[in-house]
Amino acid sequence: MYIRTATIEDLDAIAQMEAECFPPTEAATAAEFKERLEHYADHFWLMFDGDLLIAFVDGFVTNQKDLTDDMYEKAELHDENGDWQMIFGVNTIPEYRRNGYAGELIKRAVDDAKRQGRKGLVLTCKDKLVHYYAKFGFKDEGVSESIHGGVTWNQMRLTF
Repeated sequence: MYIRTATIEDLDAIAQMEAECFPPTEAATAAEFKERLEHYADHFWLMFDGDLLIAFVDGFVTNQKDLTDDMYEKAELHDENGDWQMIFGVNTIPEYRRNGYAGELIKRAVDDAKRQGRKGLVLTCKDKLVHYYAKFGFKDEGVSESIHGGVTWNQMRLTF
């Protein structure tokens, strides 16, 4: 297994994995990923087993303290000098789940955010995953204002 950041050549594999991991109302499209990769490919952490993409974490950087729905759709809001690393998605293909791979990518994102001098990371998740992200030091801030995909989300924050 190895980890690296993304390039535009990873677009198809990323979009395919997202479609497999999230319902259509929540999944980013290939067009949205293309824009994201054009604006912040260095904020995609990809894990491979040989040539097979098995997991990825992505998100952009901003000075906004809270994750908002417009961030998912407007890659141009990325600010490389921002204080907060947002996490938009944590994906692992089904046959590789429950092996700690997503956790390794989250730790890498946390380490990179620290190294880059960020204040911390913010993500949203469903109720059933609050305990999972808490293992990495994220604190539950309650129900998010996000209604992305018509779902209720909890905002979680890891502050350095």
